[in-house]
Amino acid sequence: MKAGNILDTIRLPFRNDRQLYRSFYNILGFYPRNIELYKQALTHRSVNHKNSEGKKYNNERLEYLGDAILGAVVGDILYRHFPGKKEGFLTNVRSRVVQRETLGRLADDMGLTELIQSNLMGKTHNSYMAGNAFEALIGAVYLDRGYEFCVKFVNERILGKYINLEKIASKESNFKSRFLELCQKYRFEATFELLKETREEETLSPLFLSRVTIYGIECGRGSGYSKKESHQMAAKEALARLNRGGALYKKIVEKQNTIHNVTNSDNSTNICEQTQSIG
Repeated sequence: MKAGNILDTIRLPFRNDRQLYRSFYNILGFYPRNIELYKQALTHRSVNHKNSEGKKYNNERLEYLGDAILGAVVGDILYRHFPGKKEGFLTNVRSRVVQRETLGRLADDMGLTELIQSNLMGKTHNSYMAGNAFEALIGAVYLDRGYEFCVKFVNERILGKYINLEKIASKESNFKSRFLELCQKYRFEATFELLKETREEETLSPLFLSRVTIYGIECGRGSGYSKKESHQMAAKEALARLNRGGALYKKIVEKQNTIHNVTNSDNSTNICEQTQSIG
């Protein structure tokens, strides 16, 4: 056991919330110095707590901070782990590591989900709530121990134990990028559109429904706990439907040809009018 943890263990019998300290140690591998930060990180807004100053007490501010810190920390680690790799590769791998689904699964695997405080029916914790709590936890670690400790914690305790970077790097899951590359190849003009934003009745989590169209022709729909996730799901469906030679592909090509023919016709008319004007 490291010196810092030995000192924290000695102080432990004199602290309140001894069981909670031990739970955090089992999950994190170290004892919190300011346990209030970690309690707040795991407090969902549905609990409706207020602090001594009458202000709302939940994990939303820590989630905001943790989101920024986690992105920087993972970017730092990937930069060193994959020397020579281009910016696009590093950006894609980072987005897969920090996406909501991955963070929610991490919270479950670590046992963090069991400590989340909420007043929702059945204590249901979806990937959105768990992922938010994980980000808030990173914010708490940063405030409690500093940036360098965060890098070490994420690298050794998270990536070293729960995430295989090589496997994630080789996995192609950026459906939106693949879809846009396909559109660029065939010179299709695609548009992503948010159709609806609602909240789950039980978990209060936001739900986004989006669709992607090409020349106004709907190619796919998708839903998710963020706009980005709903775009990914819409692109995934579009890729499955947009196989070359299929009915949807033919319909889009016909529309593309029609648009180009109209454009060419308009251009020809303009040229004739300009020629007559010059004459």
